[in-house]
Amino acid sequence: MAYNAVEMADWQISEAAEENMPSPEEWRDKLGLEKDEMLPMGRLGKLDFLKIINRMGDKPDGKYIEVTAITPTPLGEGKSTTSCGLMEGMGKLGLNVGGALRQPSGGPTMNIKGTAAGGGNSLLIPMTEFSLGLTGDINDIMNAHNLAMVALTARMQHERNYNNEQLQRLTGMRRLDVDPTRVELGWIIDYCAQALRDIIIGIGGRYDGFTMQSKFGIAVGSECMAILSIIKDLADLRERLDNITVAFDKAGNPITTGDLECGGAMTAWMRNTINPTLMCTAEYQPCMVHAGPFANIAVGQSSIIADRVGLKLFDYHVTESGFGADIGFEKFWNVKSRYSGLKPHVSVLTSTIRALKMHGGGPKVVAGLPLADEYTRENLELVEKGCENMVHHINTIRKAGINPVVCINCFHTDTDAEIEVVRKAAEAAGARCAKSTHWADGGDGAIEFAEAVKEACDEETNFEFLYPMEMKLRDRVEKIAKEVYGADGVTWTPDAEAKAKMFEGDSKYDDYATMMVKTHLSLSHDVAVKGVPKGWTLPIRDILIYSGAKFLCPCAGTISLMPGTSSNPAFRRVDVDTATGKVSGLF
Repeated sequence: MAYNAVEMADWQISEAAEENMPSPEEWRDKLGLEKDEMLPMGRLGKLDFLKIINRMGDKPDGKYIEVTAITPTPLGEGKSTTSCGLMEGMGKLGLNVGGALRQPSGGPTMNIKGTAAGGGNSLLIPMTEFSLGLTGDINDIMNAHNLAMVALTARMQHERNYNNEQLQRLTGMRRLDVDPTRVELGWIIDYCAQALRDIIIGIGGRYDGFTMQSKFGIAVGSECMAILSIIKDLADLRERLDNITVAFDKAGNPITTGDLECGGAMTAWMRNTINPTLMCTAEYQPCMVHAGPFANIAVGQSSIIADRVGLKLFDYHVTESGFGADIGFEKFWNVKSRYSGLKPHVSVLTSTIRALKMHGGGPKVVAGLPLADEYTRENLELVEKGCENMVHHINTIRKAGINPVVCINCFHTDTDAEIEVVRKAAEAAGARCAKSTHWADGGDGAIEFAEAVKEACDEETNFEFLYPMEMKLRDRVEKIAKEVYGADGVTWTPDAEAKAKMFEGDSKYDDYATMMVKTHLSLSHDVAVKGVPKGWTLPIRDILIYSGAKFLCPCAGTISLMPGTSSNPAFRRVDVDTATGKVSGLF
């Protein structure tokens, strides 16, 4: 049944739907799993992916459906909501459907954005567990990541306090000679905490650590999280966790987690994170939650492991990519699909009248502030002008050889005339288009949408990557900038170009993925520029290296790995009923 999404908060809808939520044991039977393939953890359970894959390896994969979006407003356009709505709509059609979504960070959950569980009648349940740590994966990642910093800072202290002979006799360690001005790694915490962006550590005496500048990032920005999203098994995780560059020595050589001899212990902390957690939509379609990497410095997708499992368990498997199609879909297309070897059948382009009006010249949209009247009243001119952004993303998807389906994620203020403008523009660009009221009506409101996706799944695709791995780094960046962003070209700072030439000249970087770092709020590098900008170049100022994940990250503009908490954060409204223990106020 659909609940009154206007009168009920998301956490209230979740609480009502949870009354009939299947138990882990019931899910095991529903999904046809063997007893040891489901690992119960309270009301939830993890799936032993390796046992499932080994048993079902010969079974043909289901249809692979990716969900992305047009360039969003700062409020987001509802990719998770649309993903859940699609699963619910396909469920109404009687199809065997499931999906995989990312785990949310506690930072946005307790700040402005909220939990990313979807919304209204199109959300994941149980919402409280989803929002507050789930089965502990992020906590395990924090411990693994921070262990590397503990190993590094302790090593720096001991090398300062002892000479070479003493160090060898007391510890059996060789001197690493860490350059304290070139420590690449920082600490992580799963909150938005601007006070921790730049810190000084080790203040005290001889045995209180090494005094130096340091930093914190948010947990989902950790390279450990990026690695979890792309690994194929535990052995792959173990190898990658030995290769993270933590710092450089005074001669300029990288110092890795392997040099610090902490990769094994980091793997021990993360050993349970490799299995996806099973949840479901409010209408009880199964959906795995696994990994939650940043969508700018990392791949911004749920894990390859979860997709492999879902394609064996479901006839239709839905997965979602972070941010707009210029970032999330591009990385799904050229990184995740290349690593996984899985070819998608359909890409859903989530669109809203609100975002199209913004791209058509509407007033600035600011998170936490009321929307201007233009966004709640009919304005066909703004919608029509804004469709240029949607068409740009449709063309990007078509370049990959994938069938695009535009989903108009409807708000109650959208008019039929506005929806018709979007439909005509999408179809003229070669995409199917369907409106969907899944937020208000659940699966019943997503029937047209689900039918369009099912039809697209039955068509032939001609999937191909944008560039070959043999292409040099600077040529890859140029290709992405021109073909995906619409830039005229790329400019490089001297330092960034020197790094690019160094990476291009060393064959060990040939198989590193190109992971672009750019704002998600514009097709360009400038957050203020909306629509489809013309006559601009993409400036690359630096290249970050993630040697465990094997990412090279060209940076267009500055990036902060630690968001800040707003003046009116969500945690002010979260509370617990002390009689029942139930959490309220999440959204």
